[in-house]
Amino acid sequence: MPMYRDPYNTETEQLFRLHPYKIFMYLLLGSLCALFFGVSAAYMYQVLNNQIETITPPTIFLLNSLLLLGGSWFIIRANKAYQNDDTQAYTRSLIATLLLTILFMIAQTAGWVYMVNNGMLASRNPSTGYLYVISSLHFMHVIGGIPFLALFIHVAYKRMKEPVSVLVYFSDPEKRLKLKLLTIYWHFLDALWIYLVVFFMLMKVVKMFL
Repeated sequence: MPMYRDPYNTETEQLFRLHPYKIFMYLLLGSLCALFFGVSAAYMYQVLNNQIETITPPTIFLLNSLLLLGGSWFIIRANKAYQNDDTQAYTRSLIATLLLTILFMIAQTAGWVYMVNNGMLASRNPSTGYLYVISSLHFMHVIGGIPFLALFIHVAYKRMKEPVSVLVYFSDPEKRLKLKLLTIYWHFLDALWIYLVVFFMLMKVVKMFL
């Protein structure tokens, strides 16, 4: 049964609407969008002007999308568990998100190894270089999010030992905000990866009609 929680204080909620964490997150996501769209625009320009050939991402790239989507699903479950004061479901969902993310990183590394072993090198096709660069940039930002996710799990284990500490943890507006921002970041990484895979496949189709 959910534990009792006092209603939000209006002044506190107003304060957190313009919290520095939010501003930083939106600036970060905006800069990442500009970075990835810039690289993909350069690739599109070269393809449309017949300067380079297109490339189809390996099948494992598609399978990796499922791992990221699974991580997003579990982090949504973590948010629901947080709202319901369900400590066990909250912790398990965060751990599942972390494990799926690690599996994604392992699978993505395997995808690069597959590309190298099958002669998919930037020296042979510049499009391959774009695929390496874009997927590596995404990989680096996934790595950047893991310490924050691990910190959430560590704090959950540390704080959720007694009913009082659980109540304090689940009633903290700053903790709620951080979880929300972490969720946004994870969904953004998933959406970005799917965009990249679809983008390369779409450019392959477009090239066929040029």
